Amino acid sequence: MIFEEHASLQRKLQILSDAAKYDVACTSSGVSRPGRKGELGNTEASGICHSFSGDGRCISLLKILFTNECIYNCKYCINRVTNDLPRATFTPEEICELTMEFYRRNYIEGLFLSSGIIQSPDYTMELIGKTLHDLRTIHRFNGYIHCKAIPGASPELVEMVGWYADRMSVNLELPTTQGLKNLAPNKSRKSILTPMRQIQSGMEESRKLLGMKGGNRSAYWHTSKRLGRILPGTEALSGSTPASLEQREQKKDMVSEKKEEEELQLPGKAQAGGLTQWNRRDTSRGFVPAGQSTQMIIGASGETDYEIMAVSEALYQRFDLKRVFYSGFINVNQDASLQALEGKPAKLREHRLYQADWLLRYYGFAAEELLSKKRPNFNVFLDPKCDWALGHMEQFPVEINRADYNMLLRVPGIGVKSAQRICAARQTGPLDFPHLKKMGVVLKRAIYFITCNGRLMYDFLKMDEDYITRSILGEDQAVLKNFGQQDIQYRQLSLFDDWKRAEG
Repeated sequence: MIFEEHASLQRKLQILSDAAKYDVACTSSGVSRPGRKGELGNTEASGICHSFSGDGRCISLLKILFTNECIYNCKYCINRVTNDLPRATFTPEEICELTMEFYRRNYIEGLFLSSGIIQSPDYTMELIGKTLHDLRTIHRFNGYIHCKAIPGASPELVEMVGWYADRMSVNLELPTTQGLKNLAPNKSRKSILTPMRQIQSGMEESRKLLGMKGGNRSAYWHTSKRLGRILPGTEALSGSTPASLEQREQKKDMVSEKKEEEELQLPGKAQAGGLTQWNRRDTSRGFVPAGQSTQMIIGASGETDYEIMAVSEALYQRFDLKRVFYSGFINVNQDASLQALEGKPAKLREHRLYQADWLLRYYGFAAEELLSKKRPNFNVFLDPKCDWALGHMEQFPVEINRADYNMLLRVPGIGVKSAQRICAARQTGPLDFPHLKKMGVVLKRAIYFITCNGRLMYDFLKMDEDYITRSILGEDQAVLKNFGQQDIQYRQLSLFDDWKRAEG
């Protein structure tokens, strides 16, 4: 390893921002906090990495590692201990200086801080905690902070960081226990899930103590509540639920509970009173108010899409996660023990997983509806929702003027906003296809699956799976053409890429 002990701040920034590009952080902040007198910055709930807020500002995060030194030897990680590459470590004061100066110049909206593990998990987490403490208390930074929790760190340090961060995440790394054992032998599923459970329990207690400052519920939780589903380990959700449906859900949970616990090695529910420091901290922000997320590497250890989505669904159900991020595997170490890439980038598979993830969180789908052991992977040519609809033609066409909200969400081309607009508009009168077009419904997909006043949009349309598939794929020739190209290259940008192009 090449230790750059006397590197300048710019050199450290160059090394540690580049090393952080494999951590996925493009997510909405999920928390609103106005500016305060005597403090710098605020937080908008709609703020998102590399996107635009309601007032037109481009929002981004300063995404860096505290250090790229690491005592672990994960085979997929560029920063593993056996790699010979430049190493650098920030001090808490340097990160504070960078964050404050970048924020004053309107370069960033907040901070994303991850880290390798230097000396020990506790030592690393303590340094991260000091950094966040100084930002909040000394520099009076009131902006958004997303921080990674270090697996294996003590609960006291994890809790301390949770009082200063808006969002926390613990990387699950790999979908299965066996994959983690093979590729990251220094990590265990228990060391990853223990802080995840602690953060979840802390948010629940914070909600009771401080109201909604204690972490907003996830979209999956709200969707489950709307559908009357009972999440494992929780009490019955409010609202009327038919007894037969409730019994079926309970039976389903009992059957799958043992399998999921074996897969995830879930630790027991944290005891009440987990927030031991709440009366000694600034509770104006709450404990991890923007919730927690996690990240999985896809394609490094051979799991199927069905296994990945089953694990994601279990995480949403049991840990109330805001997001599960999927990072397509890139063999940066050229390790022979890792899965060989077949030339095609994993980005299309990653895209399908994200689409399916939205179906779980917002549309009420279950993982077993989208895939099964007999059909374990997504169709790369069709999005998961359209693929599901083609496999369940007995439920279509759907009459727009009579279908309930949940069924509308299952129609390809109709999203959450469109379904809400349809339900609101048809209270004033019957709808037809021109009305749907004005509402923003994607009719090039929806016309095959809906009727208005008992009629299809065109008389020549056929309710036939093969006909609809050919028609939809025929409209996406550009996608199919690009999918077949072998020379497409994908890469993640770093903070200094524009500088390199300018110098070149």
